[in-house]
This record gives sequence, structure tokens and C-alpha cells, in this order.
Amino acid sequence: MEDEGVPDSLSARFKGTFAYDTVKDRMPQILTKVIDTVHRQKAQVHEKLGNEGSGELKAIVHRLSKLRNEMQTDKQVVPIEDARSDVQTWNSYLETEKQRNSDNSCSWFTSAWLYVECYMYRRIQEAFELSTLLSDMDPFREQKQTALRSSEEAVIALLMHLQHTHKTLSQKNLEQASLQTLFEEFVEVALWGNKCDLSISAGHDNFQTSSVLSQLDTLRPYLLVNNTADVWQTMQLAKKTRCVRLDIVLDNAGFELITDLCLADFLLAAKLVDTVYLHPKSLPWFVSDVTHHDIRWTLSQLLESDKQILVDFGRSWQEKLDQGAWVVKEHDFWTLPHDYSEMQATAPDLYTELAKSDLIFFKGDLNYRKLTGDRKWRHTTSYKTALQGFLPAPHCSLRTLKADVVVGLEVGQAETAQKARADWMVSGTYAVIQFCNVSQAVM
Repeated sequence: MEDEGVPDSLSARFKGTFAYDTVKDRMPQILTKVIDTVHRQKAQVHEKLGNEGSGELKAIVHRLSKLRNEMQTDKQVVPIEDARSDVQTWNSYLETEKQRNSDNSCSWFTSAWLYVECYMYRRIQEAFELSTLLSDMDPFREQKQTALRSSEEAVIALLMHLQHTHKTLSQKNLEQASLQTLFEEFVEVALWGNKCDLSISAGHDNFQTSSVLSQLDTLRPYLLVNNTADVWQTMQLAKKTRCVRLDIVLDNAGFELITDLCLADFLLAAKLVDTVYLHPKSLPWFVSDVTHHDIRWTLSQLLESDKQILVDFGRSWQEKLDQGAWVVKEHDFWTLPHDYSEMQATAPDLYTELAKSDLIFFKGDLNYRKLTGDRKWRHTTSYKTALQGFLPAPHCSLRTLKADVVVGLEVGQAETAQKARADWMVSGTYAVIQFCNVSQAVM
């Protein structure tokens, strides 16, 4: 291991940082939008559920408004009180977080940013869980669905390319170099699909309105780390000896989910993998994160479209799910505050399940923050060091930068990016494709 201690967690206690700005501004804005969304359901809820439903809706708005006030006035973080199975884990983590602080306290602006941001979304869920008639309401659903509908042109362009790729793959004697080029292309498409993140834009519109394929050459100079060749080699070696399992730990719904499904489709069509496991969130999370419901809704939208290519892929992808070529696996760990170095102790069943994989793609910024512990690492710290021992299987992080943590850079890269763009770590302009193999983790 490198001679480097574990640095402090990113936190709003460091004024002038992106973490501080997020807790001070972006997170209250997200809560305000949730409150507005819920309030707009007033007439619909009353018509459907009567006075009892209206009363529950009012109570939800009250709980959310109280949460916003607690955050903005830096109150102490309080235990979760609903009946979900994860409550004990959350409340135990709160006690641990208090013990990390010298004064045994835990408030919004003094605790770890990763913790309080995850905690906000868990408290949003609690506001609904404490109701009876409205416990399954997703306050972000409308935004996620609008994001997909607004990206239809880009979706069609990508699916037309995938359709053409299927024809290419059917050719006899397709050279390995050509197959590798296609592989790299679909990995990059899935990477840049990660730019469409509604939490980074505080819930405001952030759609993919043009073909990402036409932008790949322009975007490539902003790829700070590109380990795609190592990912390709790992898949090739696995395919020689066994059936290959791929896992994708998903990030955003909308266009990004489509890019992930296209990558999964391509890898199956190219016979590079045999089974794909998709890992969504088990509750509404970080505004645009994918839930199982979002996957089902996305496929239903494709199937109900008046565009034949959308119908065709909707049918094909539904068949893959029905036949077990694609498997959706939920787990509460993805919506806990723990970083991934704690997975083996906190969720050993999930760690054991991921260890069955030949390759895991971790999508997006939150996964990257949890992979690296969301700490103030030097940018030149190696990726394997920042993982702090987490490596159930070979994995690759596909992430556009939207938080001020990034590791694995060469000397001078960060300084060059900083000169080009002051907000280079948080704007989604730059990206990394970072890979770590099991053998690397024990070096």
C-alpha cells in the first residue's frame, strides 16, 4: 500500500467547498422541489383518497418542511422512526457518526457530507413511510419520467446505432480489433450518459437532447483516466474459461438507464457475457436514481411508443428479463450511508453475491464517492488505495465528475484541468473510466 493515511471525509464544515455549497444550497432546493411536488398532488389525492388522504398529504408536507428547517439551521441529526427494515442500521450508524466527533454530536454542517446527504433522502422516504395511504409515493417519479420523454431523439439515435451494431456482429469473421472498438464505444456511451443527473442540477431539467454518439470524439479529451483496455482484457480472459457474469450497479434513470441497457444488450449480442445483473435502488434516491419501478416503467414506455424501433427494443429487453439473461437484484445496502469498504461487514450477503461476478460496472458519482470513501484524497492517490480493501470482483467505475473527489490521476493532470475550468471536479465535464482487478488490490 502507499504510505498515505486515510484523509478526512468531505464535509460542509469546510466552508467554500462543494460539500458546503451542497448542504447550504442544493439540498434545501431539492427539498423545496419535493415539497412543491407533493403539494401539487393535493387535489388528486383528495379525489382518490378523500379527507384521510388529504390529511396524510398535509402531514407529509409538514415533515418535509421540518426536515428542511433542521438542515438550514444546522440542527442535530435525529434517529429514523419508521418501520422499514433498515432503521436499526441507520440509527446505529448515527451513533457511530457521533463517536467520530470529539463533542459526541452530529449535525448537518459538521458531519460527513456523504452521510448527511444520504440521510436527507432517507428522511424524505420516512416522511412517506409514516403515512398509511401514501407510503409508496415517489416524489421524484415525474421528474425521472419527464427526463426520459425529453430525451427521445437521443434514445432513438442510440438504438438505431445498436440495431446497426447487431448487423455488424452477425457478420462472419469479425476481427477482434473491430469488436474491441465497438466495446469501447458502448462503454463510453454509458459513461457520458452519466452527465444526465437531476440531483447535481438540484432537480432542474438536465436532459440528453442530442445523439451522444456524435459527441464521443469531442468528449474524449475530457477523459482523465481511461482503463477500458484493461476491462476488455479481463473480459476476454474470463470468456475463455467460463460463462461470464456482468453486474451493473446502476445510477440514473432516463437516458442514462437506456445507455446502460444498450451496453448490456451489446455485450450479450457480442457473446462477451452470458448474464447481466442489474442493481437498482430499493427506494427513491438522489432524485434521479433508478428503482425497479423505473426499469419496469421504462420498458413499458418503449413498448407503448409509436416508434417501431422503441417497441422492438422494449420487447427484446423485456424478453431478456423474462428469460433470465438480465436479472434485477435489489438490496438495501445501496441506500445506506456506508461507503463500500464497509460492505463486507455490513452486508456480507451482498459482498458474497458480487464476488460471483466476472466484472462489475459501478455507474456514476455517488457510487464513486462510496467506492473512495468520499474523502479528501490527493488526486494522485492510486485508485486501489482509495478503495480501502473493497474488491469483491474486478470492477470498473464509469463516472463523470460531479463532486470534489477524484483519485488515480497523473502528476499535473489536476492542475491542467483546473486551469482549463475552475469547476472541473463538479461540473460533469470531465470523466474517468477506472478499473481495479483482484490482483491489484493485494499488491
